[in-house]
Amino acid sequence: MKRRTFIFATTASIASSASSLDTKSKSELKANNGMNQTNLQTEAWPTEIEKWKLSKDEWRARLSPMAFDVLRREGTERPFTSELNSEKRDGIFTCAGCGLALFDSDMKYDSGTGWPSFFDTIEGHVETKRDFKLIIPRTEYHCARCGGHQGHVFNDGPNPTGLRYCNNGVALRFVPKAETIS
Repeated sequence: MKRRTFIFATTASIASSASSLDTKSKSELKANNGMNQTNLQTEAWPTEIEKWKLSKDEWRARLSPMAFDVLRREGTERPFTSELNSEKRDGIFTCAGCGLALFDSDMKYDSGTGWPSFFDTIEGHVETKRDFKLIIPRTEYHCARCGGHQGHVFNDGPNPTGLRYCNNGVALRFVPKAETIS
């Protein structure tokens, strides 16, 4: 297969996936699978999130160069480089920028993509926007508190949502259940 044909076929496939994700909201996907958000969470999380506003210099002082690139410049780390990809303990995955809880460990699964993947988020703790960096539209998601770029969401995940939140490991911190506050 010629490179141009491969690129065209891959782009068409991704565009088809991205457009079908836009037609179904997260709540519609859950409703279709008979799931309720409360079934996926073990704790009540605040839904009112106070936004953080830090300068570029303040972010640089808080973050490693790679975390700054991903969280503040919407970069992407190389696949299979994050230790969090194989993390299997009970706990919470938080934003590496501000510490907001984004995912419960019960939401994590092995997607085989090389990045930590989750089938759901803690409600109200991530925000999405359209991303056209690869020409075709994708859905990008960020931390609701600090706006830090986490990754992209795709509609090829497992039940109960059918979603795959593909996260940069450097954008997350893991807090084991033994260390979480009751």
